[in-house]
Amino acid sequence: MADSRMPTDEALVALTGQLAALAADYDRSAVFPARCIDHIRDAGLVALTVCTDLGGGGAGIAAAAHVLGAVARGDPSSALILAMTYGFGLKTRMLKGDARAAADIVLRDVVARSALVGEFRVEPDLGTPARGGLPATIARRAAGGWRIFGRKTYATGSIGLDWCSVLARTDEDAPRIGRFLVRVEAPGVAVEESWDHLGMRATVSHDMVFDDVLVGEADVIGLDLPGTAALTTDDVAGALWNALSIPVIYHGVAQSARDWLGGYLNDRAPSNLGASLATLPRVQERFGEIETLLLANDLILRSAMAIAEQATRGSIETAEAAKHLVTANATKAVGIALELTGNPGLSRRNPLERHYRDVMCSRIHSPQSDTILRNAGRRALERRVAAR
Repeated sequence: MADSRMPTDEALVALTGQLAALAADYDRSAVFPARCIDHIRDAGLVALTVCTDLGGGGAGIAAAAHVLGAVARGDPSSALILAMTYGFGLKTRMLKGDARAAADIVLRDVVARSALVGEFRVEPDLGTPARGGLPATIARRAAGGWRIFGRKTYATGSIGLDWCSVLARTDEDAPRIGRFLVRVEAPGVAVEESWDHLGMRATVSHDMVFDDVLVGEADVIGLDLPGTAALTTDDVAGALWNALSIPVIYHGVAQSARDWLGGYLNDRAPSNLGASLATLPRVQERFGEIETLLLANDLILRSAMAIAEQATRGSIETAEAAKHLVTANATKAVGIALELTGNPGLSRRNPLERHYRDVMCSRIHSPQSDTILRNAGRRALERRVAAR
């Protein structure tokens, strides 16, 4: 059973080191980071957000983000995989009735054997459903439940997962949308190894194909007509976690880049200088800029986490703004690090090259910055009209 206690900061520092020692090899091979996940399991952290009445840690968003940040500083690919299981625990905590019973089957498995859960929504033609549209993945009525047909792309964790939550629509005259809980080992589930990416390579975000996969009647969460479901507590928790887990992960990448750069600048002493690069005022100024960007990120995330505990629609706005600001700062910070190192920073012998590739991936996660800024602007303008 997973340990429900929060780890000490010392334990998290040790875990970061264990993962960092493996991250480069997994990046090169682009395979599932099994040994990293084993370290996380050994630390008893997979069931951290599962509710305590099921034997989990009962951690909220802020506590889960604290652990996730330590994992990300070691290996951000492992952090992104873990973030989905944490998100499933947070999103399903307030479910009732049949939906809660369905989720509890998965959550008990997370507690019992540190099972990993993926959430698959994106499709080749649809893209992300965050921008609207019905999924092409179909759930057809069958004896004892539903049969799932479809393909999900960018399926983070893919071959290393135990369960997946698959967004699909029914084949009814008035289609409903829901999340169908599927064991990855079930007949009809296949992985097509399509992931060949710039960064976050060990997330193994391949295509997942579902060909006549039987899902039990009870293994479904939230079948509703499109656009008719009210925003529930679990939806708020999901939106908050989706918005905040991403900046936490990429802030961790930027912190790792800063840590490596500090050592490099102190150790690198060109013969024509007669001292380390760290003694140059220009270098100190630019390193100070990195420090300031990361300090701003710490403050933004701390504030957003506190607001997230209120679990309101307004806190979603704050979380999404935090995602935009923190990922932009992280990307800028690693870019400055690259400018300070020149060619050595782009050498695969040095981890900065990997950190740079990884942090660039922060831009593609939903909600993306254009959506965040457009929504923020619209809401602000609407409030000004209402205040007249």
